Amino acid sequence: MSGALAHDPGTERPAGAAPASPDSAAGAGVELLAAERELLLQLIGLPTAGPLEVGPDGPRPKLWEAQRAYAEAAAGLGFTVVHHASAEPAVLDREGVPVTVREAAAAMPDFLECQPSMVLRLGPELPSEQTVMFNVHLDTVAGFEPPRYAQGRFHGRGAIDAKGPAVALLAGLRAALATAPELGTSTGVLIQLVAGEEGGAMGVFGTRPLVEAGYTGRLNIFCEPTQTLLVPRSTASATARITVAGQDSIDDRPGGGHNATVLLGYLAQHLAERLSERVDGGRVCVAGLHTGTLHNKVYGSGHLLLNLAYQTTEAGLALQAALADELAAGLAAFRTRFADLPDFALTAREAAAVTTLDWLKRGLPALSSSDPWAEQLLTEDAGLRYAPADAGVCTCDAIWMHGVPGAYTAVYGPGDLDANGAHAEGEHADLADLESFATGVRSLLTQFARAGAHARTAHAAAPGTEQPGTHPPSGNTSPTALARNGWS
Repeated sequence: MSGALAHDPGTERPAGAAPASPDSAAGAGVELLAAERELLLQLIGLPTAGPLEVGPDGPRPKLWEAQRAYAEAAAGLGFTVVHHASAEPAVLDREGVPVTVREAAAAMPDFLECQPSMVLRLGPELPSEQTVMFNVHLDTVAGFEPPRYAQGRFHGRGAIDAKGPAVALLAGLRAALATAPELGTSTGVLIQLVAGEEGGAMGVFGTRPLVEAGYTGRLNIFCEPTQTLLVPRSTASATARITVAGQDSIDDRPGGGHNATVLLGYLAQHLAERLSERVDGGRVCVAGLHTGTLHNKVYGSGHLLLNLAYQTTEAGLALQAALADELAAGLAAFRTRFADLPDFALTAREAAAVTTLDWLKRGLPALSSSDPWAEQLLTEDAGLRYAPADAGVCTCDAIWMHGVPGAYTAVYGPGDLDANGAHAEGEHADLADLESFATGVRSLLTQFARAGAHARTAHAAAPGTEQPGTHPPSGNTSPTALARNGWS
């Protein structure tokens, strides 16, 4: 661990807070022990930003070391390592893998090797309907900051996204084991410690292979900052690139070549107007446009990037189809509008021939999970709350739970991505937030264990029960759960 501690994390607490009590009653809040706070500082002190964040010449992430340190702490609770390896190269040949990931892997022979994932299991292997799975990531964005703890707050890269939630998860598990003896016997717990969550990797070589290998449960919690509110949704996006590959010219003969700047600028306006609010649950960001920087040259080549975000897989497919249709319509409109202008006649006549559409990223699912039984367990029984239906939804690895049968998935974790500076200088996590999350983990695990395997199986298989990915967007969650939380 690098960096000096401003204060002793084993003794200091926020003003007015009660001292740590490992023997807290079931109804009291869970408090992080001194060893757990030291573990968090240790993890923050290990730089774990991956190659997509720091570049091919940057330092390799210390993910092997971080995952081993976490596994050692989890072993004290009875967890064993059932998987610890980097993904097979074949995972990068599949649909949904961003071009940036493929390019980085091609340029770095150890791209996958330095980014392993781990799975921990409590107790024997049990059927998924008797299992709760937690997904956490120990990789971070770039911009290492030394770890420190002061006045009830942890500072450093990964404090809130997501090393802090990962350690708070262990505190919640520790407390749950004291209240639910079924854990590790008739109720199983899995922890996925994944790589490739940051840097735009979208979990294609971390979470996706683990989900497909069956390391999932009846209840699946992805530990990301959500202000300790349940969010049963995760958006996804596709990135389109429109390229003009024509002939350059000079300012004295602007009509002697193709004017990519004018063509791409026209298409950007056309697509912004025609795709805005085109698909319910979808949104288009007209992003970077580049041709050149000189004032005395007509650039014949360039590209335009668009990001298509969507709340459901179906909306994503519809938005991608709409983009292709509107691109064709935009090219036709450009030809009509500029055909009689001498400086742009060549560009108008050959616009369709010099313009292509390709995808830097697409084929990613979106998550919209609904399950009345799980919603009741989490709210009425465990006392957790859902985020309002109009709350912002983030993109995270939970998308890979789309369509997994008999499984309910939610994103749930302490803090806020923006307020806690998750991807900015000054990232931090408040001890109170981590402990609140740990208390929620204890509660949901205790209630899940008490529900019994028979009840969970019956509800998972009940006719008419909604399964993730097989129903329209549900907004926040079921109407009954909305009513329970006062949002109906």
